[in-house]
Amino acid sequence: MSTKRRRRIKLGDVYAIPLPDGKFAFGRRFKDASIAIYKHIGETIADIPLSEDYRFVVGIYDYVLKSEEWPVVDNRPFKNDEEAWPPPYCVIDSLSGSYSIYHKGEISPSDKVNCEGLEIAAVWAENHIIDRIMGDDKWHKHFGV
Repeated sequence: MSTKRRRRIKLGDVYAIPLPDGKFAFGRRFKDASIAIYKHIGETIADIPLSEDYRFVVGIYDYVLKSEEWPVVDNRPFKNDEEAWPPPYCVIDSLSGSYSIYHKGEISPSDKVNCEGLEIAAVWAENHIIDRIMGDDKWHKHFGV
């Protein structure tokens, strides 16, 4: 029987993400079940990012952040409520091919041009995120980008 403790998820928490090469990536929790992955890769778990410079922002399953796999190494509160929201995501209807934008819990109609450059709305597991950090973009492509 597993005795793993589950922890509470807090906005602004910074998680250390162990990578297969022994280094660490880092992610900061945003609203709307999202995490921003920093560009910075640390040599050790203590080598945390010094600035809020992100590589990408995606939705993430809560179980990933509640487990002990990715330890919380810092909490960086947001300056205001607006800053805590992730950027808009693109939604592509798989049947009709129509485009929408998802932002702050709302979906609004859009088109391909306005969705260019936006992350596809999806919820990622830890292996998807680690693969993407390591340069294997197969999951990103799977989501239609």
